[in-house]
Amino acid sequence: MARLFRESRRDSSHSSNGFLPPAAASTPSSASALPSPFPDLGVALSVADLREAAYEVLVAASRTTGGKPLTYIPQSSSVAAAGPPASPASSSASSASSASLQRSLTSAAASKMKKALGLRSSASSKGVGSPGSGGKAAAPRRPATVGELMRVQMRISEPADTRIRRGLLRIAASQLGRRAESMVLPLEFLQQFKASDFPDPQEYEAWRSRNLKLLEAGLLVHPLVPLNKSDSSVQRLRQIIRGAYDRPLETGKNSESMQGLRTSVMSLAGRSHDGTSDGCHWADGFPLNLHLYQMLVEACFDNDEGTVVDEIDEVMELLKKTWVILGINELLHNLCFTWALFNHFVMSGQVDIELLSVAENQLAEVAKDAKTTKDPNYCKVLSSTLSSIMGWTEKRLLAYHETFNTSNIESMQGIVSIGVSAARVLVEDISHEYRRRRKEETDVARSRVETYIRSSLRTAFAQRMEEADSKRSSRNPTPVLSILAKDIGDLAMKEKNLYSPILKTWHPLASGVAVATLHSCYGNELKQFLAGLTELTPDTVQVLKSADKLEKDLVNIAVEDSVDSDDGGKSLIREMPPYEAENAIANLVKVWIKERVDRLKGWVDRNLKQETWNPGANRENFAPSSVEMLRVIGETLDAFFQLPIPMHPALLPDLTAGLDRSLQLYVAKVKSGCGTRSSFMPQLPPLTRCEVGSKLLFKKKEKPQNLQVRVSQNGAANGNDPLGLPQLCVRLNTLQYIRGELENLEKKIKTSLRNVESAQADITDGLDIKFELCQAACQEGIQQICETTAYKVTFYDLGHVLWDTLYVGDTASNRVEVLLRELDPVLETISGMVHNKVRNRAITALMKATFDGFLLVLLAGGPLRAFARQDSQIIEDDFRALRDLYLADGDGLPEELVDKASSQVKNVLPLFRADSESLIERFKRMMVESNRSASKNRLQMPPTTGHWSPNEPNTVLRVLCYRSDETATKFLKKTYSLPKKI
Repeated sequence: MARLFRESRRDSSHSSNGFLPPAAASTPSSASALPSPFPDLGVALSVADLREAAYEVLVAASRTTGGKPLTYIPQSSSVAAAGPPASPASSSASSASSASLQRSLTSAAASKMKKALGLRSSASSKGVGSPGSGGKAAAPRRPATVGELMRVQMRISEPADTRIRRGLLRIAASQLGRRAESMVLPLEFLQQFKASDFPDPQEYEAWRSRNLKLLEAGLLVHPLVPLNKSDSSVQRLRQIIRGAYDRPLETGKNSESMQGLRTSVMSLAGRSHDGTSDGCHWADGFPLNLHLYQMLVEACFDNDEGTVVDEIDEVMELLKKTWVILGINELLHNLCFTWALFNHFVMSGQVDIELLSVAENQLAEVAKDAKTTKDPNYCKVLSSTLSSIMGWTEKRLLAYHETFNTSNIESMQGIVSIGVSAARVLVEDISHEYRRRRKEETDVARSRVETYIRSSLRTAFAQRMEEADSKRSSRNPTPVLSILAKDIGDLAMKEKNLYSPILKTWHPLASGVAVATLHSCYGNELKQFLAGLTELTPDTVQVLKSADKLEKDLVNIAVEDSVDSDDGGKSLIREMPPYEAENAIANLVKVWIKERVDRLKGWVDRNLKQETWNPGANRENFAPSSVEMLRVIGETLDAFFQLPIPMHPALLPDLTAGLDRSLQLYVAKVKSGCGTRSSFMPQLPPLTRCEVGSKLLFKKKEKPQNLQVRVSQNGAANGNDPLGLPQLCVRLNTLQYIRGELENLEKKIKTSLRNVESAQADITDGLDIKFELCQAACQEGIQQICETTAYKVTFYDLGHVLWDTLYVGDTASNRVEVLLRELDPVLETISGMVHNKVRNRAITALMKATFDGFLLVLLAGGPLRAFARQDSQIIEDDFRALRDLYLADGDGLPEELVDKASSQVKNVLPLFRADSESLIERFKRMMVESNRSASKNRLQMPPTTGHWSPNEPNTVLRVLCYRSDETATKFLKKTYSLPKKI
């Protein structure tokens, strides 16, 4: 939320992006001022430059708003006001001056504003050095008027003040009735003074340069109204200012160069947002106006003491007169004054609690203001100001144990209040993310204070940890964690008695959060200590006893603190998991479990590399390695329940999860390397058209055009092939065997759990022990191996029948009987070897594969196959024969299962009975409906989806490709130019 800002010292004479209050320069022992929160001006104006410019604005605004004529008053008249009664002449001159600046000050008058702010009058106003003071040295003479007070506060020399007033008098004389807000003061002063008006050339040059820089900053760099690039006045003024640095501008005369400067300046200064001429805008652009106004606000603080001056009422009255020129409003004033108050508190070395209290109250006004406007400039400076304040406070509050103690605890309340208030405004009134969320979801104050507590306690804990480590020696052999436990107990009591009463203002569970944090920190150290244990030792016992005592003390504080909370402290207690000694034992047992599980995984890797999947290894036809695997798991469970520990139920899930993963690994290796269904699916040959009138006979040396070279394998003939049909059946049986034995393992675990000494009567009630990973892996593996076996047999083992024989050449001569003969021994092998619980799944997968292969021969059998319309009857008869093989006169698969597997073939076969003309029309219609027709005479080639259907264009096109008649051949040649051969 907030960033910590480093404090930095600033040079009051060269800084151009902020200010150093006068007190910092005059009091060597004072703390550093905070960096300015206002954006950098980008113009080389020093603090002294800004201060003198602000003073000029103040004097101009005050004199032109007075009720009497503007008259030049020599500085000697002001001085005389503090001494003997003035002569009639000087009294007359004084009465003619502005009422604002010349209002006399009386030290006895109490400031109403100071009373409202809760500030006491400063010592300098209490008559120190008066005749009744016992002969003490007289105090420095105090200013007699507000004007003189402002001059002194703003460090303006008497000659400079005299020059400013004389200049304003000349301006008033030449421009009667013109108010200060309708003038560009730097321009007017440049018009009035020349080099001879200054005591030396260097001072004149600095003065002239300052005024030009002010014009540059106010009209070119930070104008109130954004500049128009096409405005010639912009370039002209920029050229004049740049030229003035090379060739000094002749000021004090109505020269041509000054006329050009005036024309450009007035053109730019006269612009306004609404287009009306409402005065001159040269000092009200952001952030120049804030830099100038902050110079004025600093006059509210005594140069020597840094406190608010007693004459704050009169000073504030004068400051408000500058608002119209500087574009300041109540919101910006409150923000600047808040910043100044807080900054002076920081510079006081954080000892002036009055300033802190006033800053806190002013920040409350700023918080109200922030809800009334979304002005981007205001929000920008508000964000930077509050971020700076918050950064300073958080740097101290995030480690408040280092910052505050019994001697300065008084300031903690105010610093927390200011930090929290700043954070709340930043989050609630500036943060876009917060506005998108529901406000009741975030308690900013509570959240920040909780962050302070947790951060500070963690820092304090780390320090106590270092101290405890240094206390252990040969003379003091107490374990470090035992020493630390005592120190943390003392720290918790200090937190409860000293800091928590303050922090409870914003967080009702401050003590609870603190002890929960300490509990967590100590718990982390304790865990590290216990993690390295291999056996219990006296030191271990001592540490555990100290930890137990500390835990009880911390929990008691948390419970006391949360008695009145909504949940009775449950949320805090949940943050404090107990330091039970059983944890140490549990960790050792977990190491034991990990070693056993890792050993089991290594066993799986070694033994499966040697597994041959020999069907003759046992009568049940499953792998011997699976039997050995389950035997090792059973022994591991027996050893676990024989361990002398009191937490078998708690650690059992760790063991079963590890065994489950080992079983899952075994299952994964059983099915690995078998391939998948897609591994044996052939690549479809390119489409061709039939050669009408010729017989599709081919020589023996010719090979059918297929994807792979397929080797004939007769099922169980090869007993050494790890992917032979018998070996695949063994893999299937192995997975089914493991799947069935999981239930026995679960029963064994529950029985053993009831027999352990630490078990309760109802220990297994509701206990759900499942080897879920292995169960899921077996289910998936059985499905995969069934499909792999089926498609390997169909497309690889029987590929010589399916691809090289079925319907090749003459349809009637190479029918499905040869495929059926080859399938019979395959079905016998599966029926005889596969476990009865997965037998039907294996046969069903084989059935689906053979139907897929049968349909693939009809639709993608290559150019050596051609079907006449009358061949449809033969194909349909062969289809029924294939179905009957799996129905087996009622002794085979259920009829509904066979119907479902053969439905795709059944739906496509009517296309072979249809005449070519209707097929062509059907194809064209589907292409048009699917928006694949490029033109009336040219159709796009439909993509091969593999989803064969009478309503799918590619399926119909393939029927035409294998249709042996003139109509189909001509259509294919004309439409797609398909060849007769590959």
